[in-house]
Amino acid sequence: MRSTCSNGSGVDPADADAEVRPALIDPLTERERTVLRYLASALSTAEIASELYVSVNTVKTHQRALYRKLGATGRRDAVHRARLLQLL
Repeated sequence: MRSTCSNGSGVDPADADAEVRPALIDPLTERERTVLRYLASALSTAEIASELYVSVNTVKTHQRALYRKLGATGRRDAVHRARLLQLL
């Protein structure tokens, strides 16, 4: 016998939300989340590096990891996908 939820759909609303918002297979590190927030700004890679007190190459390394984990092809795509996943 199948039970139904209060909304009558037979699907728990929490489970339905999980289906709509897919999780990342490989979660972002704290530093990747920080870089991601900066990527959504108008700052250049060099300016992000300066803000984080790291080299430009370090920021680029985090960018590549973000692009791979988000399945993005560039900065704008990464920010777009992060917003869809509610990471921003």
